[in-house]
Parts: sequence; structure tokens; C-alpha cells
Amino acid sequence: MSQQQNNPPTTPQDIVEAAGHPVGSGNVKPGYDPRLANEDLAPLRKQKWSWYNIFAFWMSDVHSVGGYVTAGSLFALGIAAWQVLVALVVGIVIVQVFANLVAKPSQKTGVPYPVVNRAIFGIKGANIPAVIRGVIAIAWYGVQTFLAAESLNIVFLKFIPGSEALLDVGFLGLSALGWISYAILWVAQVALFWNGMEVIRRFIDWAGPAVYAVMIVLAVYLVSQAGWENIDLNLSDPSAAPQDFWGTIGLMVMAVGIVVAYFSGPMLNFGDFARYGRSFRDVKRGNFWGLPVNFLFFSILTVLTAAATLPVFGELLVDPIHTVQAIDTPFAILLGGLTFVTATVGINIVANFISPAFDFSNVAPHRISWRMGGMIAAVGSVFLLPWNWYADATAIHYSLGVLAALIGPLFGLLIAGYYVAARQRIKVDDMFTMSEQGAYWYRKGYNPNAIKTLLAAGIPTILLAILPKTFADLGLFDISWIGNFTWFIGCALGYGLFILFERLDPQVPTFDGEDEGISDGTIDGAAATADSEPPAISAEVPVVVEHGA
Repeated sequence: MSQQQNNPPTTPQDIVEAAGHPVGSGNVKPGYDPRLANEDLAPLRKQKWSWYNIFAFWMSDVHSVGGYVTAGSLFALGIAAWQVLVALVVGIVIVQVFANLVAKPSQKTGVPYPVVNRAIFGIKGANIPAVIRGVIAIAWYGVQTFLAAESLNIVFLKFIPGSEALLDVGFLGLSALGWISYAILWVAQVALFWNGMEVIRRFIDWAGPAVYAVMIVLAVYLVSQAGWENIDLNLSDPSAAPQDFWGTIGLMVMAVGIVVAYFSGPMLNFGDFARYGRSFRDVKRGNFWGLPVNFLFFSILTVLTAAATLPVFGELLVDPIHTVQAIDTPFAILLGGLTFVTATVGINIVANFISPAFDFSNVAPHRISWRMGGMIAAVGSVFLLPWNWYADATAIHYSLGVLAALIGPLFGLLIAGYYVAARQRIKVDDMFTMSEQGAYWYRKGYNPNAIKTLLAAGIPTILLAILPKTFADLGLFDISWIGNFTWFIGCALGYGLFILFERLDPQVPTFDGEDEGISDGTIDGAAATADSEPPAISAEVPVVVEHGA
């Protein structure tokens, strides 16, 4: 063996510890190919997360400026506040159901999302969805960093009066002050990545609750200033044409689609975190408290705060950053601005660092460490210039539609592959061998049915996200509303087409009659390993361990 193979760059617990998660190093068995396995991708020896840890994950995810802005942007659709609230709740229940579905394969096998895909796409083919999802995470990394920079801007403007002049100059669509704030937060997040487990864990532990505390104080303050009798929950645009019953229902359905699109990234990523759950029951319980219950309370705060801004400031403010800025007191701006910076950075670390780290590590486990994965996301986020496509309600809805169009087919493929084609039966060890006799080698490492499905479902869905708005901008027919449903369309196409192709030409094995080394969806991942070392890869599967690229 070479010196590099004796001392691989990805050391035990790199990713999980650096991202502030409980230690749970993977068990790299003697037969695992180094091109497919490191201690971050291999099945976990122990799974320690309780339901509360899952709940805390969703709390951090929900309580970001992006979540507030997205919820607030629904008022631009022209429906009443209570209708927005109903749409938010319906949307989040749908998210809960699908989060449970995507959690199970990772929790039962103890491996992250890109590794589970090896059983569906093939050993090599799994890199395709991994890279797509990694690029999406980079996009969200940039968006969240930009939103946090907006919060930092108001602190500069309040306490450094001369900084206002920096708003008049800029390049690539962002002011000089915006670039300064973005750069400060970019460096701060990279520094957190580099400082490892304890610093990030302490940071995340209080980031989610902190924004809750500030939002409660903000809501109570504004409601008391406005007076309860002056708050009108009908926040729809008075100049907009009135909607009949079915028109209102249509707008509410559109709002549901926007909510699901916003959470489509964390949903697809969720297996990366569900794998740490002690049991699938814990994961489902954490999802219940973290999604419908937590999000309902968050939504009520959002609606009340937005409704109170109208009588207090004379205009509807749906961005918490602008709301804090409008209060215009030093303490409020400092507390609110820094809290929203903290919360947004927190979710960026949780959702948009660890996922691309897994994804890019999956491409070359023996070469790409978690730090490299994080740096790929951080550097890439700048080149995507997120402030140009996430600046207002219309841009938000359009951007979410395009991103959801990429995620939907991957989600449908995963659900169809695991629950229908594989019947929840996965031979875990075979996901870590490059042997042509391995169960997931398929054809040269690729499952042709998965590749065909991704193309057949992905191309039309992406076109549906892009072309309708283009036609509308050109003055032609306007069906741009369909962009809010690209996740559902892509998911349905990915699910249906993969099942069809598998029935016409079955590729995914179900291992009927076999028990040894099979995860069948009934036993939690760590239960089979307990505290002892599991046996080496099954001798029934010839394994060729090769070194190098």
C-alpha cells in the first residue's frame, strides 16, 4: 500500500465532528474499496440521536431569515393572512411525510444519501445525483450567506454612518457594503468549519432558539405598539383583482407548492442526518415536533409580526431584517441584526455544508475531505451571485421553482428505487465494492434505468421551470404559475418512470430468500452491530480491492 492509503486525508469523524454532530464513526470493513469508503461514508457503528436532536435540526432549519422571507413572500400572492397560514401548515405536513420517506433508507442502513443512491443508480452512477445535489447546496449556501449579509448591513448603516456611501457603488449586482458584509460572513463561516466540532456544536446549539426568542420579542413589541384592535389579518394587496372561491383555492395550492419547494433541499438531504437517529421511531417523532408543531408556531409569529407592521410603520414588511431596521433603535438593530446573522449562519453550516461535503466526498472518498467539500461549496457560492436571483418575492418563487425542478426527480427516483424496486432490501456491503460481481455494479457501474429516468423526468421539469416565465416576459401566454409545482411534477415523473423502466427491464435486486447482510427496513442500522465489530464483507461476493483512482 502507498503512504497515502495508510494515512488517508479523511480521518475518522471528520465530517460529523466538524459539523457539530454526535460522534458516530463509520465501520470501514476490510473488504471495502478505498475508492468508495471512508469513515464518513461507511455505515455507522452507533446511532445516538434522540428525537430531540432531530427536532433541534428542524428548528435550526426553519428559523432562518430565508424561511421567514419565503413565508412572508406568500402575501404577494394576494391571499389573506389566515389563508397563508393554512397553506404553510398544509405544505409543512407534506414535507413531514416526505421527510419520513427519505429518512428510512439512511436510518436503517446507517449511510448518507449519496451512498444509498449506489443501490439505485449503481456504484458509479450515484455520483450523478450526488454532484447535482452538491451544486444545489452551493446555491443555497450563497443565498443564506447573502441574507445574513443583509442583516449585517443594517448594523453597519446604524453604527457607522459613513458606510451609507458604500451603497452607491458596487459591481456584479451587489453594493460595496454588501460585498464587505458578504466577505466578513464568508470568512467567519470558513473559520467555523476549520475550528471543528466543539466550536460549531456550541454555535448551533443556541442559534435556533436565539432567533425564536428575538421573533417572540419582535411580535410582542409590534402587537403592543399597534394595538390588537388595529391588526387586520387580511394582508392581501387591495389593488389586486378580487378572487372568487376557486381562484383563492388555486392561490393557496400555489402557496403550498412554494413551501414544499423551499424545503425540498433539506428533505432530500435529510438522510444525511436521519442516519444518526437511534431508531426510525425517534426520527419520525422528531419530524413531528420539528415540522408541523414547530413550523405552525413559527408561522403564527410570522403572520402576526407582518400584520402588525402595517399599522405601526404604515406599510407591510415581510422581511424581518427590514422590520428591525424600521424600528430604528440602536438596541433593536444590534440585537435583531446579529441574531438573524447568527441564525442564518447556523442553518448554513447544518444544511449547506455537511451535505455537499458528503456529496463531493462520495465522488472520491480517498481524496476529498470534509474541509475540501466545504471549501468547494463556499467558493462556488460566490460565483453563483445569489443576490441577483433571490432579491424579491417574484425572484424567490422563480428561483425555488428552478431548484425544485432539479430536486424533484431525484426524490422520486429514491422513493421508487428503495420502496418499490428494492422492496426496502439493500445489501449494505455491496455498496462499497467495485467488483463487477457486486449487486450494484449493473452495467459498468451504472443502472441504465436510473439514468434514463433522470433524463426523461429532469429535462421536461427544468423546462417547465424556465420557459413559462420566459414566455410571459416576452408578452406571450402566461402559465408561469406552473413553476411553483415543479417539485411535485419532477417527483411524480421520477417515481413513475423509474417503476415503469424497472418493470420493463428489472435491474435493482431484491435478494429474495437471502437474509445475511441484508437491511430489510425492519431493523435499525446500529442494532445489528451493537458494540462489536461486524464481520467482514460476505465471502459470497467476490471483492476486488484496487488502489488508486
